Amino acid sequence: MTEPVKSAAPIGALADAEPVAPPRSQWRDVWDQFKHHRGAMIGGVIFFTIIATVFLGPLFWSLDATYIDIRARNQGPGWGHPFGTDQLGRDNFARMMAGGQVSIAVGLIAMLLALILGSFIGVIAGYFKRLDGPLMRLTDLFLSLPLLPLLLVMVLLFRDSLNAVFGPEQGIFILMVSAIGITSWMPTARIVRGDVLALKEREFILAARSIGTTNTGIITRHILPNVMSPIMVSATLGIANAIITESALSFLGLGFPPDFPTWGRLLNDAVVYLQDYPERVFWPGLAISLTVLSVNYLGDGLRDALDPRIRGR
Repeated sequence: MTEPVKSAAPIGALADAEPVAPPRSQWRDVWDQFKHHRGAMIGGVIFFTIIATVFLGPLFWSLDATYIDIRARNQGPGWGHPFGTDQLGRDNFARMMAGGQVSIAVGLIAMLLALILGSFIGVIAGYFKRLDGPLMRLTDLFLSLPLLPLLLVMVLLFRDSLNAVFGPEQGIFILMVSAIGITSWMPTARIVRGDVLALKEREFILAARSIGTTNTGIITRHILPNVMSPIMVSATLGIANAIITESALSFLGLGFPPDFPTWGRLLNDAVVYLQDYPERVFWPGLAISLTVLSVNYLGDGLRDALDPRIRGR
């Protein structure tokens, strides 16, 4: 007699076994950590609300920022003009939205320029030992320069020539973005350099070098993806710094022309009428403060979410 087949029980056991769950994505873990940061979530809601208001609001608001109505000048807040009007009868709410577009655009583009410069110098300095000393001394030199006087000198030297080539609005926009970006890359460079110094001695970098991977391939495939977290945190802080710098220059009268509103320029124009119409200073100051504060909270949330040492706390 033949023995009965005993393979049915193992097959049944395998059929009853629960399927193995797929591994969680790293970005899923980052999002789970980020959404538990209350300040970052509130800051994100405020920041994206401000962006939606300044960029989408003019599509639904009938009054133009440049429309002059002398009969409606110096009016207080009301249904027709929620933020009142200025000395020429222009709607302050429309001017706030137009100024926000310029201020946020300057912050984003200047931040992007600073990130590109800082990341490039930080990666090169950290990866190539012979270039570390000269590039870091250059970074220290830029850090030792007084920022505001340097920006004032750059504006005075290049404003007229750029205005003659690109026009008064585009010329000053290019100048402001370039000046802020060129003078804001140093913190990013030092942070990225420190991470690259630690990464280039890791086992996967040594393995890539041992199989003949070029320096360019190692940097693009292995170094840059692993330093994205400090770059993203620097990006959020860079936006806030650029908005404050542009507002300071415009407040001093060295930024955009008077007929080209930004939040800093609106503050400059409202100082003369501070005692009679204090709300004209309040609205642009509140917009700058809320934007910078919300971006800083976003940076804190990203820093905590992207740090694997504290993820999951």
